[in-house]
Amino acid sequence: MRQIKPEQIDRDVFDLIGKDWMLVGAQKRDGSVNAMTASWGGLGVLWGKPVAFVFVRPQRYTKTFLDEADTMSLSFFDESRRDMLTYMGKTSGRDEDKIAASGLRVAHSGDTPYFEQARMTLIGNKRYVQDMRAECFVDDRELRQWYPGGDLHTVYVIEIDRVLLAD
Repeated sequence: MRQIKPEQIDRDVFDLIGKDWMLVGAQKRDGSVNAMTASWGGLGVLWGKPVAFVFVRPQRYTKTFLDEADTMSLSFFDESRRDMLTYMGKTSGRDEDKIAASGLRVAHSGDTPYFEQARMTLIGNKRYVQDMRAECFVDDRELRQWYPGGDLHTVYVIEIDRVLLAD
């Protein structure tokens, strides 16, 4: 992997996140690693720093890893890995070792896990975490459409420290 600066990312972030998807990964203090597929989030500038933000529902097992860790990774893959991304999004790490079953190989950048097969990985430190609240929706259409069970996402903002590209 080679490292570039966040501002050198030359991909359309709407495609990168919304269409291509990503694995959000983190490691607990005991060394266990988990990841989940996500397609909601973004990249930008906040507090004068390059950031990424992702949304995770409260029932997701990966959320326990994200809450315990100080860092996380966002790993992006080429289209040949679509089946793996679908599997990682539908299967819970509570029930099986889905990373092993998917054939992914875990690597580390410092204490942050990521996946060797990724074409690009963002490594970042958590800077802000907040549970979404129903009363903050300006219009309740999204609330009714996306949260009929009331399981609003938690928003994680990370400062992007490193961007790793596959050679």
